Amino acid sequence: MAKLRLAGVIRESIVDGPGIRMTVFTQGCPHHCKGCHNEQTWDFSGGYDSSTERILEEAQKDPLLRGLTFSGGEPFAQAQNMAILAKEAKEKGYDIFCYTGYTFEKLLSEFDTHPEYKELLEHCDWLVDGPFVLEKRSLMLKFRGSTNQRILDVKKSLECGYAVETEV
Repeated sequence: MAKLRLAGVIRESIVDGPGIRMTVFTQGCPHHCKGCHNEQTWDFSGGYDSSTERILEEAQKDPLLRGLTFSGGEPFAQAQNMAILAKEAKEKGYDIFCYTGYTFEKLLSEFDTHPEYKELLEHCDWLVDGPFVLEKRSLMLKFRGSTNQRILDVKKSLECGYAVETEV
């Protein structure tokens, strides 16, 4: 069990990744993207404490859930404990869809100083990377807010050492 600082949880979502998903909104974000639709998640002292155990208990009550989505805030600001949640969720058969304001390349370049980034990525199936850019906003994108953001196949990206885009 690991402690998490959350802004909230949506028990069933169809807009935050493929299938019916539980979306976990982390509290705290360093990016402060102009036009962000979750500004209330920016403050690292906001939100409430929860645990990986509690989130998984709630997820298991819903037989329709395909997976968990990590959003924010910035999930990589709590990468170590989010990695624990992702690992435990994968063991229970859920897939993991994760959003980050960092690019895959930035995360990759920091593996030496932040090994928890690699640990979290290793348990993710998909990653939407990059900051939201208001000037590049598009309502036509699937699971993304702006055209600079990519949906990545995390396993293939880690194997190749560079971002591998995919469709979901």
